[in-house]
Amino acid sequence: MRLLHMADLHLGKKLNEASLIEDQRFILTQALAAVDREQPDAVLLAGDIYDKPVPPAEAVALLDDFLTALAARGCKTVVISGNHESAERLAFGARLLRAQGVALSAPPQRDRLLPAPLTLSDAYGPVHLWGLPFVKPAHVRAALPDEPVETYTDALRALIAHLPINPAERNVLVCHQFITGGARSESEDIPVGGLDNVDASVFDAFDYVALGHLHRAQRVGREAVRYAGSPLAYSFGEVGDVKGALLTELGPKGTFAVRAVPLQPLRALRELRGTYEALTLRANYQGTATDDYLHITLTDEYDVPDAMGKLRVIYPNLLKLDYDNARTRRDMLSGLTQGPEQRSPEAMLDDFYALQNNRPLDAAAHAYALDALAACWEERT
Repeated sequence: MRLLHMADLHLGKKLNEASLIEDQRFILTQALAAVDREQPDAVLLAGDIYDKPVPPAEAVALLDDFLTALAARGCKTVVISGNHESAERLAFGARLLRAQGVALSAPPQRDRLLPAPLTLSDAYGPVHLWGLPFVKPAHVRAALPDEPVETYTDALRALIAHLPINPAERNVLVCHQFITGGARSESEDIPVGGLDNVDASVFDAFDYVALGHLHRAQRVGREAVRYAGSPLAYSFGEVGDVKGALLTELGPKGTFAVRAVPLQPLRALRELRGTYEALTLRANYQGTATDDYLHITLTDEYDVPDAMGKLRVIYPNLLKLDYDNARTRRDMLSGLTQGPEQRSPEAMLDDFYALQNNRPLDAAAHAYALDALAACWEERT
């Protein structure tokens, strides 16, 4: 039994306000080519299919095209919701789509915890593909009011304990949670204090666990508990990561093999560093992928006027610009030694705006912000 495991598509996502829909369409075309090449029996989409609870129309159309193309190939698909989208919206039409081989998992309810698994068969017998959408303890307490559920581990353990799993047969779980020990990246939501941790032991009943949520491909605990990672890099902290899918081949009960299926992006995320003069010298950029999504760090000692605008003439998808020089290193040391309580609200606002927008607050906006801060203080007093 061959399963192509993908996760964290985040359709409709923007990176520093740049729409990635064209890049996502390209990577899903790459995924369909992988399906044609690898001939999996099913594709497992492990949550965060959309980036927002109410996705833009082009993201919905893109998912529709992808699922339709998989169904046309006779490939079964299991789709679950993650923490980014609305589970109820994603599960719309689930009963109709199941007849086409697309199993959408709705969130657990008191009268129906989870849908029946999608069951496939090969020479070694049946394989049950279970879909478990992202859940919080509150969701499980509502569905199982008699269960003592306090933590995320309690919630997953209680739900799985109520599934009619036949341990003599092969069972695969598609799930979207943070498993203790997983390596996060900066493009993911990080709850305070690790409250969302789930112990991997809750998955002991499954022969393979197809996870979503973490954007780096990795195993957590035993070999059969795997994150596929996102098919695209969604933060500059993921520069250099190999992105794609996982192909899992199940043999007889208790045996399996996993290998990476890399997917090539339309544009890579890259980081460049140097002086303005070096980065704008034709000999240095000619023949390079200047339309990649870029983070540039200038090492000039003095700020270059309108550096972002000028650099975008050469690098049209420059998304982030900063400096590394004596001034910025001095400011960094000052920030380390000077706590927030020692800095004025307007200074912190200026820093926050510059961090978010890669440019300082202009004079008019700065004056408006000062008036707004003054009004706030007057209301408090």
